[in-house]
Amino acid sequence: MQATEQAIRQVVQEVLAQLGNGGRTTNGTHRNGDWGVFQTVDDAVAAAGDGFKALSQRPVSDRVKIVQCIKQLCTAQAEELGRLELEETGIGRLDHKIQKLQIIELVPGVEFLKCDALSGDHGLTVTEYAPFGVIGKITPVTHSLPTLASNAISMIAGGNTLVCNPHPAGRLIACEGARRINRAIYEATGLENLVTIIENPTIETANEIFAHRGVRLICVTGGPFVARAAMASSKRAIVAGPGNPPVVVDETADIDNAARSIITGGAFDNNLLCIGEKEVFAVETIFDELLAAMPRHGGFQLNCQQIDQLTKLAFDPPKDGSDHHTLNRDLVGKDASVLAELIGVQVPAGTDLLYGETDESNPFVPEEQMMPFVPFVRCRNAMHGIELAKEHEHNFRHTSIIHTRDVRNMTTMGREMDTTLFVKNGPSSAGLGLGGEGYLSFSIATPTGEGVTSALTFTRQRRCALVDDLRII
Repeated sequence: MQATEQAIRQVVQEVLAQLGNGGRTTNGTHRNGDWGVFQTVDDAVAAAGDGFKALSQRPVSDRVKIVQCIKQLCTAQAEELGRLELEETGIGRLDHKIQKLQIIELVPGVEFLKCDALSGDHGLTVTEYAPFGVIGKITPVTHSLPTLASNAISMIAGGNTLVCNPHPAGRLIACEGARRINRAIYEATGLENLVTIIENPTIETANEIFAHRGVRLICVTGGPFVARAAMASSKRAIVAGPGNPPVVVDETADIDNAARSIITGGAFDNNLLCIGEKEVFAVETIFDELLAAMPRHGGFQLNCQQIDQLTKLAFDPPKDGSDHHTLNRDLVGKDASVLAELIGVQVPAGTDLLYGETDESNPFVPEEQMMPFVPFVRCRNAMHGIELAKEHEHNFRHTSIIHTRDVRNMTTMGREMDTTLFVKNGPSSAGLGLGGEGYLSFSIATPTGEGVTSALTFTRQRRCALVDDLRII
């Protein structure tokens, strides 16, 4: 009895000593950070490595519990976390920040893992899908916590752990999300540090993750700069890069549905989604009818003078021989009413999207501007619209949309655009299972070709062959 009491006292003293020592053990090594939040890349990767070893000893059923923990957390705390993200980043809409966390429940987990088998005269060969280990992750400011949560589900379902370098402008909500996710996982399974994150992320810490020997795979969601950096790494990279999704509307389209869909997709979170409708190419014969249908669904039309004013505020002319306009980042993700007020326009309550007629030289057409203004360009016919859509999508091969009842036009555009997502007669979000068939992910790997990511994306094939046995037929 006395020995037991002494042992208990010793354990209590050690725990108190560690708590008073900032979570460090007696030899000075970092124990577990702040529920997965670390100051250095080395500490974060080491903790994620330990987390991976522990996860590897657990059954797949524990991964099911972990996925459910993350989904329940995002659903139950969506309003609070969505508000925190909007307060920190200052971009997007609160209702859609909340919705992006609520729909995390649609991200698939271990059910996407599979086992392939070949049986023949020489026995049985089984191919299974195994984890990589620690995955390095870069998240964007546009969807900081939803991307982290979505990736955590897919990566952990595949048996991996992750170390995240969030966008600096969304680091607080990403870190808070990581803390809550790790606490929930620990309470359900006793596992720690399956999600680790850098508290003060920089370009330098991102590069450290890219080069770290303990990181086996890289997954990046972001703009052209970070996408190129990841693809230049010596490690395999899964890259969700930029997009500039065009919409083509031909003379056979359901005009009211097209207008409603353009606003549903283009106005979501003030057009921050990489899949969101960014420019519309509509044929001449239905052009005016389409413009007239937009206000019925929350659109407000700007005239030529107002569009010119907004364009001058939103973009600076190209510099240093570049053919790209410089985007005014202060306007990214702002409400339609805010953009309108800047040019002296009062819009009705409930206005979700500004729109208006431009020619294709207006920078709102070729640039991925992420604002709730969508330019409409007149086209001679559907083929002309498809040509313009291909030109201004810039071969990102990300997302394209068409509204038509002509199957041949659908086929032609699908072949010409060659985009990862191709949506017909619906909003862009239908391509991610939101109103269309399919599943959700916040990482769509376009440059590297994996497409809409899932648990299977973050696994590697392992083949196990048994020679001359277990062929029972």
